[in-house]
Amino acid sequence: MFENIADAFVLFLNWDNILAVFAGVLIGTVTGAIPGMTTPMGVALVLPFTFSLNPVTGILLLLGVYKGGLYGGSITAILIKAPGTPAAACTVLDGFPLSRKGEARKALDIALYASVFADFMSNLALILMAGFLASFALQFGPPEFFTLIIFALTIIAGVSGDRLAMGVISACLGLILATVGLDIVYGTERFVFNEYELMAGLNFIPVLIGLFALPEILNHFTKPVFQDLETNALKGAHATFADFKRCFKSIFRGSLFGVVLGAIPGIGGAPAAFLSYSEAKRTSPRSANFGKGEIEGVAAAEAGNNGVAGATMIPLLALGVPGDVITAVILGAFMIHGLTPGPIMFQNNIDMIYAIFIGIMLSSAYLFLIGKLSIKYISRISDVPNRVLYPVVLILCTYGAYAVNNNLFDVLVMLVMGLVGFTLLRLDIPTAPFLIAFVLGPLLEDNFRQSLLLSEGSIDIFVRSPICIVFWCLTAITLGMLIKSYFSKPKTMATAESGR
Repeated sequence: MFENIADAFVLFLNWDNILAVFAGVLIGTVTGAIPGMTTPMGVALVLPFTFSLNPVTGILLLLGVYKGGLYGGSITAILIKAPGTPAAACTVLDGFPLSRKGEARKALDIALYASVFADFMSNLALILMAGFLASFALQFGPPEFFTLIIFALTIIAGVSGDRLAMGVISACLGLILATVGLDIVYGTERFVFNEYELMAGLNFIPVLIGLFALPEILNHFTKPVFQDLETNALKGAHATFADFKRCFKSIFRGSLFGVVLGAIPGIGGAPAAFLSYSEAKRTSPRSANFGKGEIEGVAAAEAGNNGVAGATMIPLLALGVPGDVITAVILGAFMIHGLTPGPIMFQNNIDMIYAIFIGIMLSSAYLFLIGKLSIKYISRISDVPNRVLYPVVLILCTYGAYAVNNNLFDVLVMLVMGLVGFTLLRLDIPTAPFLIAFVLGPLLEDNFRQSLLLSEGSIDIFVRSPICIVFWCLTAITLGMLIKSYFSKPKTMATAESGR
């Protein structure tokens, strides 16, 4: 083990990796601070630039964007009531009222401290838990991986809030598109329509960029009226150690919520932020002040939000299952470099895993450094007119799609997927189940067909091992809870209406 750690330090300690982590956190913070630019969009735009980098450098660059983006969303949430990321929506509740009171600087400082602490806790959880899960996953064969992916897809489709049916539809669309190309066993064509470019399937990068970046651009330019955002100056005193101490209980608890929820595939930062916030409000002696400008509310929201960052990597590295949309993108980056996350990677590339762990810990320090030194300048990002910003983003999207294979067909795929994503956005259909199902679809089919080949066509192989039975039971419980909540929703709404 110590030899592997020494090899990891040798692998990590070069200027490319150190600068990649710094650049990633900076790019992510800037991206998160731009209203309309989501963290998945930022990671998607940076991904093509990692093709020429070595795997560790490329992965660390993407992870830096991920971590910086989670914090950057709080900047505009506090200053202009426009959360840069969905997970920062909870930060608005107390962050914006604080800035209206002239305490914007204090709110931003506490958001930074909570983000850094939660990010550090999440990184520790990743380092301590990923290896254990990977060693357990060595007992997995094709049937076990098939039932695991079924369970993961069930959770991911179910975390669509009140849009359960839409989440299922989105996941099914992703699975259908994942079948485009040549059959993995017999080599027959599927949905190719005599177009040889489609024989290799739809490329992940154009699909990703089209699904997440283009819809935001189209949505912006199709709005009939553009409203000016109410802004507040970056002013007021800095947060003190006493402020941090007062909020520490909520920060620690929110970090734990983030770690637990982040390790469950498909949940993400927004539910963790709101759960952390509601628990802080319930237990705080200043609960009446929540929503009116309570600094503890900002701390709780940002702790829950950032606590998921490292934890979402746990199922990705240990099991090869992405924890959210962004880790689905990072899974694509691994595959582009010829690597497959999971227990085999812990056996064959453990030095690379440890090098990524080192870089992840460094990212927490960079997050604090960038937040403290550049917040004054990054907060001005929101002043950039969208008429200037979005054309630049469109150029980056086109470059990113073309750079994969130097092929204009990929640009066409990006444009078509942009229209698909825009349609999903207008129909209020979540795109996260679509993307994750698209990524997991080939793995689902591959393990299913391998299992049938091993059993000579008998489906009994899917219930022969205790691990398969456990995953089937978890899937059944999840489906039961989803069906119950779906059918009890009208009753709850009717009760609420009668109570009025």
